[in-house]
Formats: sequence, structure tokens, C-alpha cells
Amino acid sequence: MSPIVSIIMGSTSDLPVMEKAAKFLDEMGIPFEMNAFSAHRTPQEVEAFARTAEERGLKVIIAGAGMAAALPGVVAASTTLPVIGVPIKGMLDGLDAMLSIIQMPPGIPVATVGVNGAQNAAILAAEMLALSDNELAQKLHDYKQGLKEKIVKANEELKEVKYKFKTN
Repeated sequence: MSPIVSIIMGSTSDLPVMEKAAKFLDEMGIPFEMNAFSAHRTPQEVEAFARTAEERGLKVIIAGAGMAAALPGVVAASTTLPVIGVPIKGMLDGLDAMLSIIQMPPGIPVATVGVNGAQNAAILAAEMLALSDNELAQKLHDYKQGLKEKIVKANEELKEVKYKFKTN
């Protein structure tokens, strides 16, 4: 089995956030790899990873980074594959990381999800892959239907919650 999605992070301290992407991809049956690369501490490795990603069969890269958050942009500069940036909450509640990721120069796009939004990054990656994979598209449809059903059930349960001035 060869990976088609790569999850990379600046260091293993980002794993508690990035494992949410891994769990979703695993649930969807999407082969993936996980690595730690630092745009600042291992720049040659990051560039080599990005330059060879497509020839290794990857289709989408999910890159999580905090603080300066250069990793997604550095990767995007060296590949034509879609890169999804996950700003990781660190300093300034993750605003610094988010701004670093969304402020890319023309020609070097990085899709960006919310702070600590690794699961959404995995869902977006799956949606990209589902454009040419009907089985995966059905799994995503079922997943989103399950989200709807959870809210419908929650509303039914809320009907049973009683307060003196609650009207529904």
C-alpha cells in the first residue's frame, strides 16, 4: 500500500492536533504517511520531500505548523500538489500561524483550515481525492449524513431538557 496523502508537521509536539487528520483518513481507508519536518531546522529535507512527493504517488499534502508556520508555504513552493495548511495553536492563540499560512504570495497557494483544524484538513483532502473516486465520494456522503443525523438526534434530546421558561 502506497500513501496518497502525506501528513507532515513541524515536530512531534504537533501530533496531538495532527492525529485528528490521521484518524479521519484511516476511517475513510485512505493510505497516508506521517512525518515531522521543520522548515527552519531541516530545510533540505523539506525541499527534498516536496520535490519528490508527486513521483512517490502522493496526491495531497497536509502540513501543520505553529508560530512562524512556514512549513506549508515552503512545501507548496516546491510542488504542484495541493497543500492544505493547518495552523497550530501556540502563541497568540494560533493567529500568528494562521496569518503565516494564509498570506502566501501569488502563484504559491496553500489551502488553509481553522486553527487546530486537522480533521477538516483531512476532510478537504478526501473531498479532493473523491473527485476521481466514486467509492470515496460515497463514504464522504455517508459521513456527512451521519453529521446531520447527530444534530437531529441532539435536537430530539434537547426537547426533553426542561426549564421553567423554556418554550420548546
